[in-house]
Amino acid sequence: MNRAKGVAFSYSFLLPSFILTVVLGIYPIMWAMRYMFYDYKGYGTEKFVGLANFERVIMDQQFWESVTNTFIYAGGKLLISIPLALILAVILNWNIKGRNLLRAIFFMPTIISTSVMAVVFFTIFNSYNGILNQFLMKFGLVKSAIDWLGVDFAMLTIIIVSVWGAVGNYMLLFLAGLQNIPNDVYESSALDGANKFQQFRYITIPMLGPVMQMIIMLAIINALKGFESIMVLTDGGPIGKTNVMFLYVYKLFFPPAGSTASTQIQEFGYGSAVAFVTAVIVGMITILYFYGSKRMNQYE
Repeated sequence: MNRAKGVAFSYSFLLPSFILTVVLGIYPIMWAMRYMFYDYKGYGTEKFVGLANFERVIMDQQFWESVTNTFIYAGGKLLISIPLALILAVILNWNIKGRNLLRAIFFMPTIISTSVMAVVFFTIFNSYNGILNQFLMKFGLVKSAIDWLGVDFAMLTIIIVSVWGAVGNYMLLFLAGLQNIPNDVYESSALDGANKFQQFRYITIPMLGPVMQMIIMLAIINALKGFESIMVLTDGGPIGKTNVMFLYVYKLFFPPAGSTASTQIQEFGYGSAVAFVTAVIVGMITILYFYGSKRMNQYE
């Protein structure tokens, strides 16, 4: 009897998390999976339309443009943030003065609200009175203000902002992996004549393999589903150049007030279908990465 009470008491600690998961996670997913077969605007009576919403997704050019934008955004973020985080982790793993302070500085952006961070960067990259343009013109580096949030530079700008917010988190994970590598391995290689670059290439990188696979997986998922900073900086503009998948889905459920654009009308039914297709795309990329990482492990 006492053991049963102990088990029940232990499981009671899981109950709040279980309830939150069901209410905020499982129920909304089941709700969306139901309505993706309906024409439902969020009010009135829903109308069953079968697979019509999915047929519309296939023909929706704006959605597929958002998929392309997502891949460009995610690819740029990964290509910059992962190598940069690794380099910072290696440097801050050395016994240098003030390394703990530097670690805290680089990690700080990861605990700042994404929306707040985006507002700050908006004041920096603003085309008319932004801090960056004022600095560049003051020192004569440019003759006129650059439209950082315009057609030519908007994607680059949001990639830079996303890298700033993500690199500290990946750096910390790389640091944890580096500190698990025994110093004896480096000392033995140094006795054999290996220099720092050779140690990094033939010891550090291979022994960081499992950690790196996890970091890349997290980075891929976060990059594909991230949209908060984009919504604040450009709201998917200009002319859809930075509109990514999850921002497109968000606008179908929560369109901007007063919007008259056809892509920004509240459509719970179609939005649920788009969300499902988006989840399938992210899932396929995740599966492909897992398959590729396993194949690479077999050849090691």
